[in-house]
Amino acid sequence: QVQLVESGGGLVQPGGSLRLSCAAAGFAFRFYAMSWVRQVPGKELEWVSHINHFGTDTDYANSVKGRFTISRDNTNNILYLQMNSLKPEDSAVYYCARFYTAYRPPSRSIDEYSDRGQGTQVTVSS
Repeated sequence: QVQLVESGGGLVQPGGSLRLSCAAAGFAFRFYAMSWVRQVPGKELEWVSHINHFGTDTDYANSVKGRFTISRDNTNNILYLQMNSLKPEDSAVYYCARFYTAYRPPSRSIDEYSDRGQGTQVTVSS
């Protein structure tokens, strides 16, 4: 059974930083591309970033490029998202998501991610 548990969210002032973590269990984490997606109430899910299963290839939405960094620890089965220079428009529930199949390169298409965690709330406000 796939388990993805996000943590690290919270309230932060504009310009601040947070590091999100996603603990994975129930599958061979090291073989799957992973992504972070986010959702504001009443809006659709938005792809934020992804990383290939090796951890060598990453991509970012234009809205977060240069401010966010995705990484992974395949020994301890953890996905990270370092978020710097946070803006109020970054406020959302952040989810980690597992690509639908192993060994394939990641995609920007949210539909290709088959599993998500319960999410962690990030609020950027003064």
